[in-house]
Amino acid sequence: MTYQAIIFDLDGTLVDSMWIWKQIDIDFLESRGIPLPGDLQRDIEGMSFTETAAYFKERFQLPETIEEIKQLWHDASYHHYFTNAPLKKGGAEFLELARSRGMRLGVATSNSKELARGILEHHGVIQYFETIRTSCEAEASKPSPDVYLLAATDLGIPPESCIAFEDTLAGATAAYRANMRVFGIKDATSLDNLAEIAQLAEAVLDDFHQAAEILFPPLV
Repeated sequence: MTYQAIIFDLDGTLVDSMWIWKQIDIDFLESRGIPLPGDLQRDIEGMSFTETAAYFKERFQLPETIEEIKQLWHDASYHHYFTNAPLKKGGAEFLELARSRGMRLGVATSNSKELARGILEHHGVIQYFETIRTSCEAEASKPSPDVYLLAATDLGIPPESCIAFEDTLAGATAAYRANMRVFGIKDATSLDNLAEIAQLAEAVLDDFHQAAEILFPPLV
C-alpha cells in the first residue's frame, strides 16, 4: 500500500493539551459548586466541542446557553493554550519530514477550529496543513469515522491511503473505522486505554521521533 496523506488528531496527539481540558472542567464545575464526576472524561471522550457543551448543560442543569458555555471554555483555554501547551516531542520535525517526503497533511479534531488554527499558528506549523476539520462539521463525532473521512475528502486522498495519529480510544476507533492505517501516540490522560488502542493501531508510540523512524527511515 502506498500512503499519500497523514491526518492528525490535535489535543493529546500533536499538542500536549488534553490536561488543559480536564482542568477547565474542574474549574468550570467547581465555580458552580459541582464536584468533578469520576465518569465525566470517559463520557465526553470523542464528543465535538458543541456536543460537550450540550452534554454539560443537560447533565449539570446549567442556566447558560450552549454558545455561552462554549465561549466560557474558549476564554478559559486561551491562556493555557498559548503558554502551557507545547507540541508533542518530535512533532515539528516530523511535520517537516513528512512534507519533504511528499505527504499531504490534515487535522481531524474534536476541538474548535478557532483554537486548532490558533495553536498551530502559535507553534509555527500551520503551513504544513492543507485542511483542518472539526467534529462540529461532521454528522457524527468520534468514534464515528466522519471527521476523518471529511479530512481525507478535502485532501483528495482515499481513506485507505491515509495514515492517522491518535491518542484516545474514541479517536483511534474513528480512524480505524475510516479504514486508515492507525498509530497511537501516548498521552498521560489515555494511559488506561493503551491496551485497547493497541488492538486498533499498528503501534503505540512514545513520540514522533519513533514515528519518523518507522515511517521515514533515512533515504539511501
